[in-house]
Amino acid sequence: MKKKVSIKDIAAQLNISITTVSLILNGKSKQVGLSEAQTERVLKYVEEIGYKPNMLAKSLRTGKTKIICLLIEDIADPFFSTVAAHVEELLNQHGYKIIYGSTKNQTAKAIELIDLFRDRHVDGFIICPPEGLESDITGLLNERIPLVLFDRYYKTIDTDTVIVDNLESACKAVNYLIEHNYKNIGFVTLDSEQTQMQDRLQGYEKAITDHGFTSYIKKLSFSKVNQTGIDDIVQFLTENPQIDALFFGTNYLTLKGIEALDRLELSIPGNMGVISFDDHDVFKLFKPGITAMAQPISQISEQMVNLLLEQIDSTEADRKRKKIIVPAIIRIRQSSVTKTDN
Repeated sequence: MKKKVSIKDIAAQLNISITTVSLILNGKSKQVGLSEAQTERVLKYVEEIGYKPNMLAKSLRTGKTKIICLLIEDIADPFFSTVAAHVEELLNQHGYKIIYGSTKNQTAKAIELIDLFRDRHVDGFIICPPEGLESDITGLLNERIPLVLFDRYYKTIDTDTVIVDNLESACKAVNYLIEHNYKNIGFVTLDSEQTQMQDRLQGYEKAITDHGFTSYIKKLSFSKVNQTGIDDIVQFLTENPQIDALFFGTNYLTLKGIEALDRLELSIPGNMGVISFDDHDVFKLFKPGITAMAQPISQISEQMVNLLLEQIDSTEADRKRKKIIVPAIIRIRQSSVTKTDN
C-alpha cells in the first residue's frame, strides 16, 4: 500500500520548513512575502506527486476550504457536545463546514489531530488544548493559521481566547454555600495544571481564606476518575467527617460524588450541601436538584466563532489578539438550601 504523503514529507523532500509548505498550500505565500519561485516550486512538486488534488485545487483557487476544525476534550461530555452543536450551527450560517476531534485530554492525540487536519488545509482551528501543546499551538500561529483557544489557555502564548471567569465563579459558588450556613466546605477537583482547574482552585481557596475557614481539598487523577473516583471521594469524606458541603470542580466529578454520598448513606442537602462547577441536564432531574455554576455555552460559542471569522477575514498583518472572559451563571436548586443547625 502506497504511503500517504504529508506536509512534513513534502518539506523534507524540498529541504524547506513545514511552515513554508503550509503557508503556500493555504494560499498565503504572497501575504507573508514568500517568493514566486519558491511558491511555484512547491506547487509543481505537489502536483507531480498528486498530493490531495481535489482539496488542494480548491484551496489554491479560493485561498479557503471553508472547513473549520474543532478540537475538544471529549465529544461525549455534555459541555463539549453542546459547544460543538452551537459552533457548527453558527459556522454553517457563514458557509463553513466543521470537522471534530476528541483529544481525550491527551497531548499526543491532540498533536496527531492537528497534523491530520492541517494537512487537509482547514481554514482555522478552535481548540480546547490539553497540557503540553505549546509548541504545536505556536507552530499554527507561525503558519498564520487562524486559531482560537477556549476553556483553557497557555499563559506564555498570546492567542485569541474565550474562557469563563473560573476564579470569580468558583469563589461565588463557595460564598453561596457559606451564606447558607455551611462552614466546612470540601473541594473535589482534578490534579491538573490546566488554567481552568487552577483558577477554580484559587477561587475556592480565596473564599475559604476570606472567611477564615479551613480548606479541605481532594485532587483526583483525570485518567483514573472512572476507575477510582467514587472510592477516592468516599475515603476523603471518611477521613474528614466534619465536611458539611462539597463543591465539585466539574460536572462529571459531581456525578461521582453523588454516588459516593449514596454509598455512605449521606443525604443531600440533609447531611451534605452540594454545588457543581458546570451544569448537567440530569442535575435538574435529581431529587433534590443540584445547584451548578453553568457556563453560558451559547455566548462562549458565539464569541469563539466571531474571533475565528475575524481572523480569517482580517488583512492586518499584526492584528491584536483578544482574550474574552465571560461569567458563569449560578443555577440554584435544592442541593444548596440553607443548612439548619441540629
